Amino acid sequence: MEHQVKPIVMILGTYHMANPGVNTFDIEADDVTNAKRQRELRQLVEQLARFKPTKIAIEAEIGLDAKIETLYQDYLNGTYHPDRSEFDQICLPLAKLMGHPKLYCVDWFRNSEPAVEDEAVLDVETFAKANNQSGLLEKAHAMGQALAQQPTSTLTELQENGSVIDMHRFLNQEDTIRVMHEINHTPTLILAQIGTEDNYIGLDWLLWSYERNLKIYVNLTRITESPNERILLIIGAGHTFSIQQFLEDSGDYIIESPLKYLKTESTD
Repeated sequence: MEHQVKPIVMILGTYHMANPGVNTFDIEADDVTNAKRQRELRQLVEQLARFKPTKIAIEAEIGLDAKIETLYQDYLNGTYHPDRSEFDQICLPLAKLMGHPKLYCVDWFRNSEPAVEDEAVLDVETFAKANNQSGLLEKAHAMGQALAQQPTSTLTELQENGSVIDMHRFLNQEDTIRVMHEINHTPTLILAQIGTEDNYIGLDWLLWSYERNLKIYVNLTRITESPNERILLIIGAGHTFSIQQFLEDSGDYIIESPLKYLKTESTD
């Protein structure tokens, strides 16, 4: 029987280097523009290049494609000054090293803001306090804090005493991937209980999280143009578990771990 060729996806779970404050639980990232971190990041980019990606998918909304293309061209022309974000420090240098013509936006958020009169209804915390369900908020928060304690502590220690590569090795280990998923989703199962009668305001947050990851998965399928594709997705580590599961369950992809490429080397 002839072996079926399938596209390969490698997901690099990362952390937000510019401290945008978008995650409930995160470390305070240090300055990756110093000389030591820059050496480590160059090594990281060189190691990821060994995967030989045909496309690099990024954590940016699909509607930003044109903006990202312009920014990338400015970067190639030397007129763009990178900031501390993982996009500027990993994605752009890697795309340039690989000679790619563009990067691929695959993220999704809701595009429309709620009407002013609906804002209070969409605020889970406000709703819970007004409907004697604050206990669920407290339980979810405590659960999230407990789950995050160990990985946050380890990541902070690696930042203080290790390298950027060490941090990414930790974030992409199987156990860490599962824990990061639990941090993002287990507390929301508690929040999902917030609501009354036909109001599922707490559940909406859980559904939105799954919808986002599902749409990232779909967007990855849409940029897959050949069974010979080798797509590298660089995204916040909390997304890895769900997106990887969707890709595996589809039966259409081979998943490759980045750990085989992430090797700690001397930066001296």
